Amino acid sequence: MNHVAKRAVASSATVLTWAGLLAVLAVLSGCTAGSIFSGKARSPQEAILITPRDGAKNIGPDDRMEVKVPDGRLESVEVTRIEDAQRQTVQGRIAYDGLSWTPRGKTGRLRLASEYSVDAVALDGAGHRTVRHTTFTTAVPEHRFIGYFKPENRSTVGTGMIVSFNFNRPVRNRAAVQKAISVTSVPAVEVVGHWFGDNRLDFRPAAYWAPGTEVAVRVGLRDVEGAPHVYGTQDKTVTFRVGRSQTSLVDAAAHTMEVHRDGRPVSTVPITAGYPGMDTYNGKMVVSEMYGVTRMDGRTVGFGGEYDIEDVPHALRLTDSGTFLHGNYWSDEGVFGSANVSHGCVGLLDVRGGGSDTPAGWFFDRTLIGDVIEVVNSREKQVAPDNGLGGWNLNWTRWKAGSALR
Repeated sequence: MNHVAKRAVASSATVLTWAGLLAVLAVLSGCTAGSIFSGKARSPQEAILITPRDGAKNIGPDDRMEVKVPDGRLESVEVTRIEDAQRQTVQGRIAYDGLSWTPRGKTGRLRLASEYSVDAVALDGAGHRTVRHTTFTTAVPEHRFIGYFKPENRSTVGTGMIVSFNFNRPVRNRAAVQKAISVTSVPAVEVVGHWFGDNRLDFRPAAYWAPGTEVAVRVGLRDVEGAPHVYGTQDKTVTFRVGRSQTSLVDAAAHTMEVHRDGRPVSTVPITAGYPGMDTYNGKMVVSEMYGVTRMDGRTVGFGGEYDIEDVPHALRLTDSGTFLHGNYWSDEGVFGSANVSHGCVGLLDVRGGGSDTPAGWFFDRTLIGDVIEVVNSREKQVAPDNGLGGWNLNWTRWKAGSALR
């Protein structure tokens, strides 16, 4: 009995000794990737391998980003961009075998001029947890590009509005830039971009917008490489609303302008257009700017000193080259509706300073940026589609042919 008791006591002591040893080893190895059976424990740097390395600088947006473990499995990985006290998570996924994490698609692309942190947790084969925290910064590009665009955010525009971007640097990678900009609407219609050279990209649907349409322009150009080593800066969404429908038909031969509202004629206004040799462009033109009063100097559009009028009233810009529809107080009243005497603009009767009860004032007060004014029966050629917002002079097939995403 005593012999049996001694063996029992010895066995209990042995168990306690092993339990104590295990407890000590667990404490010593609890925050490493090694196990008590694997020999030397790994440091966090050896257990979790992170690319880019900790403290790395000038990382490019397409450089490799990866978190790996040589064995065991990754429990979690969080990569975040820290900017202006806001944290944005980089989307990624852990591989099925648990040995690696990589970014996921476009949402996992690194942004330039940003600081990133990486927090990874891994478990080894014995269930011991290792954690690692690193940081790195991405490159600040020397050259940037932006797109100046219209219309303005939250504006109400006419049904002929074209969304137009003018870039401050030539764009060589047109497809990437066009893909980064989306124009969507409610009700939905197909909207396609068209390039006019390397600095301009316009968007429009196949036909004029329906009245009441809500349009959103998503500009996701930040870190998009528009040309070698030239990156975009903009990341914003702007919206605008399409108002009532108003189109006007200028007949240069008959010296009249028929104004239609929501498909119905509302007025016929006498006008004067460009005189022979200075004829007004034919074609569809879109109101892009409105001025209650503005200066018109012929020297700015290649006419020398033929005219310089400091107070032109009720001026609506139709082309970049200087075509306006505007009030005219200096010509004889008898020319309106009977003769063409302008230098290529369309003139409506007005008074000095602009009167609200004149034909020019009446039309100005009822016009929105984005309204279409079409000129017919002039002896001049058709306006170029890139002169102002002249894109409606291209049919849908030719418009889509100018897309970089076709």
